[in-house]
Formats: sequence, C-alpha cells, structure tokens
Amino acid sequence: MIETKRWNIQNDESYNKQSIAEAATLIKEGNTVAFPTETVYGLGADATNEAAVAEIFKAKGRPQDNPLIAHVATVEQLRRLVDNLPTYAEKLIDAFTPGPLTFVLPSNGACAENVTAGLSTVGVRIPDHPVAQQLLQLADIPVAAPSANLSGKPSPTNAEHVWEDLQGKIAGLIDGGPTGVGLESTVIDCTQDIPIILRPGGVTKQQLEAVVGTVMIDPGLANEKEKPKSPGMKYKHYSPEVPLLLVAGTAARMQATIDEQQIKGNRVGVLASEQIARQLHRVEIRNLGANLHEIASNLYDGLRAFKQGDADVIICEAFSEEGIGQAVMNRLKKAASEIIR
Repeated sequence: MIETKRWNIQNDESYNKQSIAEAATLIKEGNTVAFPTETVYGLGADATNEAAVAEIFKAKGRPQDNPLIAHVATVEQLRRLVDNLPTYAEKLIDAFTPGPLTFVLPSNGACAENVTAGLSTVGVRIPDHPVAQQLLQLADIPVAAPSANLSGKPSPTNAEHVWEDLQGKIAGLIDGGPTGVGLESTVIDCTQDIPIILRPGGVTKQQLEAVVGTVMIDPGLANEKEKPKSPGMKYKHYSPEVPLLLVAGTAARMQATIDEQQIKGNRVGVLASEQIARQLHRVEIRNLGANLHEIASNLYDGLRAFKQGDADVIICEAFSEEGIGQAVMNRLKKAASEIIR
C-alpha cells in the first residue's frame, strides 16, 4: 500500500494550477497519477520510462501484452513519437483533435517497449479536457494512460470510481469531476492505405467517413486469439460485480426476463433507456438516459451501481448500434455473461 494523494480541483482555479503542477512532477519522477479526460479517467505514467509504465500494469492488474495509449498535448508532440503520418491521418487530426480519437501509427521507439507491448506501432491521443491538457503541458512528456480502474472492471467516469479501485496503489488522483463522453476513445489504425477502426468510441465511423471517405472495421474486434493491436480488443472488459444479461427486444421481453430471474429468487437490477424504463415494474431500475449520447455517458456508472450484496444479476437493454451506439454495444457485449435475443 502507498499513500494516494487526492487533489479536488473542481472549484478553485488558483489551487488547480498548483495541484496539477504537483501531479505533473510526480509523473516526471516516475510515479502513477490518475486524471480526468473527456472520455474516462486515465492512469498516467511517463511513457518513455519502462519502470514507471510497469507500475500502471501492477496497479491495474493488466495483462502485459495489452498495449497502452500515449497521451500528448499537441500535434507537435505526437509527431515526436511516430515515423510516418499519412495524409488521411493529417486530415483526421485536423478534424478531431484534441478529442476522443486515438491514432495507431508506426512507432519511432520513443515510447517504452511496454507501452507498445512489443508492437512496431504506437497509439497516440490528444485529449480534449482542460485538466488533461494542463497536466500534459506541464509534464512535457508523453504520458501512457489506460483507464484508471482495476483491469476488467467498468472504466471510471468520476473520481470515486478511481478511488474505489486504486486507492493505495497509485501516487495521486486529480478529482476533476465527472467526465463527458463516458466511453473510451475510438482507436483507428493509420498504418494501412485505408484507416481501420480497432475500437469504436467517442468518434463514430460515420463522422470519420465524412472526413476521409471509406473507413473499415477490424475483424480482430471479434477475434480473441489475435495479439491485440489496441486496448479493448482481446480481453474481457467492463464487467460489473454481478452477472450481466443483455436483452435484445421489447420492454415486454425485458419484463419477462426480469420476472424469470425473480422467480428463481434472484435480486435484479436493471439498466435501461428512459423509454423502456417507464414500461418496467417491480424492479430497481437505473435510467441511463433518453438518447444514445446520454446512455454512453451514464453506462459505466450504471454498470458499477449494482454491487454484490445489492443484486444477484443485472439485466440491461440492448441498444441500437447506430452512431455512438456501436461503441455502447461493443462495451456491453464484452461485459455480458449472456446475450438474450
């Protein structure tokens, strides 16, 4: 156990600068610090320091062959980590950075080998969050930062999630309030002639295609045997504490599943859209929102809401895979114990 320093910077601007400077110093000294981004909270360490990066894997219990994303403040810093930037990648950078888009590009070796998991590529992102931006500017180094949670659990969208998982395992936590998008960044492979989505996220396929034309989806998203080229491709992720049943169909199908579980004696928690939630009864419901963007923002908090002891099973609505719904369903399919169609 180590002492985890926590800075609450939501309200006091003058205190913010001092706190973020302290956190940046800890990272430069080889420590791990959790911080908010516009997607989820990240657990950061110096991406050029192999020993520092190893502390991320240790704190999270993360498999060593699962690559990390290097976070930088500017396009100039991104260029310092890669060998080649194709023209379409330049267009995507202009359109979507800073923002929830990670670029997989040929690595020039600047990042430690355990950031790239021995691959010839590196994932790089420029986050669009004032705290993350200030931290990266003050640190002035690339910061490797997967989600700041225990490996396999739902990603953290507020500081309490991080504290619950990692207090005593990391050096610091910057509490910047809740995140915005609520799902991790889209990861796009820019090493081929046509860009390929490795992980759906905060930027949709339709948005990407509006800028560069054809965008493909990697078949490896569904292939557990492949060595992962991106975080989120191989291992079971985002799992709540109790089994999750993902139910496709109407409110009546949801209610029937709830009734079946309750007849078995199970305590049931439900995650559903506002529309479906209104039609269910005799059960504890977390309303995730009225549209897919609200559902994405609230999803991980919902997955963490039902603890062992409170519920025996979670029943979750299956959502449309249009737009950001593709990312929502990608996470839910990985979290689910069973999909009921």
